[in-house]
Amino acid sequence: MNRAENDTVEASLHYLVDRPQSALDDATRWPGRSASRAVTIADARELADPSLDREGFRLVGHESAVANFYDAAEVRRSYYPELIELMKRTTGASKVVIFAHDVRSSDKSKQNGDTIREPVSSVHNDYTPRSAPQMVRENLPEDEAEQRLARRYVEINIWKPIRGPVLTRPLAICDARSIAPEDLVPTDRYLKHEVYMVRHNRAHRWFYFPRMLASETLLIKGYDSMEDGRARFTAHASFKDPHTPPDAPPRESIEARALLFFD
Repeated sequence: MNRAENDTVEASLHYLVDRPQSALDDATRWPGRSASRAVTIADARELADPSLDREGFRLVGHESAVANFYDAAEVRRSYYPELIELMKRTTGASKVVIFAHDVRSSDKSKQNGDTIREPVSSVHNDYTPRSAPQMVRENLPEDEAEQRLARRYVEINIWKPIRGPVLTRPLAICDARSIAPEDLVPTDRYLKHEVYMVRHNRAHRWFYFPRMLASETLLIKGYDSMEDGRARFTAHASFKDPHTPPDAPPRESIEARALLFFD
């Protein structure tokens, strides 16, 4: 497996290969049985201005004032307001609600149940046409939720390294235009809400941003209520880069989830 000059990687991703209703997969801890499939993951830095509405992802710069991303209270107090302003400025949304976040580390000694999780290796998309409106209803007053659901709304995952550059278990993201509807398998088994697991398709086009820094933030569209040809779902998963140096530091990252509303 050779790395090209533009950082293209030949690696493997875990795809769903049977029904999510089967036994919990011991390898990935996600519904159904997965299997590794060889894929080419290209350097997204070579793309010409990828966008949330076209590819389903976008890289933006963001310097956070948060001192400790492992402190959930500080994250909610300081990071959430930063992200609200970032998302309004970046997308033009009239209202933004940050409703959850996960801290992840590939260092097993730091993993701690739901507080600090391991990177997700199963290819997935976090929300579906069933669970996205559920999130709106859970995070807005009833009257406002129904009004917002009548207009366009979007869910975006906001992924950021806590420390960089990221050399271990980077995040692969799939061009939304290369995902066919039949590739997406809804399930809520073992999960708090319904997600899409993903079947392998050779047409999938995979990308990653090599050596992401803590000053960089990746926006990933998980759901868009508009059905007009723009990106709606963006599959993603962590992967083992075969060229990661043996002494590379573990990956540490935070992923916040945002609901964006448009007037």
